[in-house]
Amino acid sequence: MLRAAAESARLRMLALCAAGELSVTEITDILGMTQPAVSRHLKILAEAGLLVRFREGNWVFYRLADTGEPARLARVLVDSCNPDDPVRIRDANRLADVRERRAQDAQTYFHENAPRWHDIRALHVDEAMLEARLQALCPADFINDYLDVGVGAGRILELLASRAGRAAGLDNNHAMLALARDRMAAAGHAHCSLRHGDLYAAPFDDARFDMITAHLVLHYLDTPGQAIREMARLLAPGGVVILADFAPHNLDRLREEHAHRRLGFSTAQISRWLEAAGLILDAEEALPGDPLTVCLWRGRKPALAATTNLAPATEKGATAHGAA
Repeated sequence: MLRAAAESARLRMLALCAAGELSVTEITDILGMTQPAVSRHLKILAEAGLLVRFREGNWVFYRLADTGEPARLARVLVDSCNPDDPVRIRDANRLADVRERRAQDAQTYFHENAPRWHDIRALHVDEAMLEARLQALCPADFINDYLDVGVGAGRILELLASRAGRAAGLDNNHAMLALARDRMAAAGHAHCSLRHGDLYAAPFDDARFDMITAHLVLHYLDTPGQAIREMARLLAPGGVVILADFAPHNLDRLREEHAHRRLGFSTAQISRWLEAAGLILDAEEALPGDPLTVCLWRGRKPALAATTNLAPATEKGATAHGAA
């Protein structure tokens, strides 16, 4: 493992992949090297166990190892690098440029397609079936505070808002939020609020929400696991997060046509992310669609976790019911 990392280009690659999953093309652009040279270095690091390689359609991604001795060594090596080194600073700046370009592409797509958002989603899955099954996974009891992450045009927030005393939607696209606000007003959901913000750093307090949903959101994200950790931060003890997204598929055209970053997720992958965030996968379901299958996963936060951060249940319930 040490021999694999003992080359400046490979050490730079470890540092880059420690910041998130990257494709071969993105690493090539950041380092300014030829793709064959980058692929050779990545192969050595992957064979040594320091990087994990996985394929999604025609794209190949790499991330820092996250289990076992290779993961511990990889983290030590990255943390030991001088953060003030000019080469590392340049790589970090180029990585930021790559992410900014991806974000701009996604924002452009969302802005252009906001008015026909539901038509686009209808190409992938039977919405009525998905909504019915999503509702079935919701807690039967009254929900004090509910959050829909990546609210989009607001359909899921509208569907579930009546279950909660307070409801909120979060999105980083102003065009989508404008549509969601119009929808909430038309539905008479005065207890719903819409917030513009980052899915990785949501503008809400810890342990605030009793239920969080993310409906066909994760496949647009660079680091879905990080987004799940942020949802776990926001989730109150005993609360649930319900994720709806695509099962693994090979429709590469969705990357170009619809700005998809990831080509679906397996239950094993979602379960690992939930577990890493301190949540327990307690329900899952697959809904065949045309041409894609949508899966539902429900994670639960242990009821006794972080109880010191909570206000008394009676006080919180009274506030929520009053808002309703």
